[in-house]
Amino acid sequence: MRLYRNKTFARIGLLGNPSDGYEGKSLSATIRNFWASVVLYEWDQVEIITNGDDRNVFSSVSDLVTNVAMLGYYGGVRLIKATIKKFVEFCELNSIELHDRNFSVRCESNIPRQVGLAGSSAIVISTLRCLQDFYDVQIPSAVLPTLALSVENDELGISAGLQDRVVQVLGGLVYMNFAKDQAQTLCGLSHGLYANLDPTLLPPMFLAYNTQIGSPTEVLHNDLRERYNQGSQNVVKNLEKIADIAKVAYASLLTGSTFNLHSFINQNYDLRKEICKIPKEHDRMVEVAREIGLCAKFTGSGGAIVGVLPNKTKLGELETALGSSCAVISPILG
Repeated sequence: MRLYRNKTFARIGLLGNPSDGYEGKSLSATIRNFWASVVLYEWDQVEIITNGDDRNVFSSVSDLVTNVAMLGYYGGVRLIKATIKKFVEFCELNSIELHDRNFSVRCESNIPRQVGLAGSSAIVISTLRCLQDFYDVQIPSAVLPTLALSVENDELGISAGLQDRVVQVLGGLVYMNFAKDQAQTLCGLSHGLYANLDPTLLPPMFLAYNTQIGSPTEVLHNDLRERYNQGSQNVVKNLEKIADIAKVAYASLLTGSTFNLHSFINQNYDLRKEICKIPKEHDRMVEVAREIGLCAKFTGSGGAIVGVLPNKTKLGELETALGSSCAVISPILG
């Protein structure tokens, strides 16, 4: 039996988020500490199997409530179903004929859920790549992120941006420009301008996350999207400033300079805080990091923070300051 395997790594949004969903710019990196893995093989029916957290059987209603409170409603099965549907529709749109063999698909993930490390998009991308291999279909890497985004945006009604999908498809450290004047169309899908950088350009970083206070990404993005669509000048201007930070940081990294990265990270968070409703427990993580002299911002929608690590002793100091509810690690970039 031939197995089709794919592993997609978690990512940290370094700068620019959440402007990526609003024709902005982002700088992001994959981290090898966490990943989503999908295995697909020929089967007599189409079957979807996910890991233990994503379940439909509970010992009691209290067990169900606890599971939903911690992990939300957006499990792997829903994502994989939507991914398969969008893949088939993409092939139909591009006159790509698919064979009629069925398959079983299994998904496992160790990416902490709902803390802004792009666990959902990792599942979608791994599934898409397995489907490509099973059906022997080549989807250009430039538009694969756009197809992945359509799974959540169009099929599941979840507001999100391209940043996660682009960096998870291309891997490593990636600068992304989503401005309208940079957009191109391929295979019926649009894409931005993307540039890979050497991850070693970055200084050592820290990552801290708390799965007990996570929340679904749409909690933040749906509200922000509504105010953006209404033309809120505060939202529009701050998103432009956030995008500019990513652009300047990208130019600095190309010259080998990381001198201003500390201030860029803090500025990104402060601007975000002006336009987003941030839960107190999420904001407190950033405050604690700053109190001990570190820069900090969210990696995504909240629940995880990232910043520059000036020395290894600061890692232990941050772990103590945040307390036992938070995990603190050195992310493996690339």
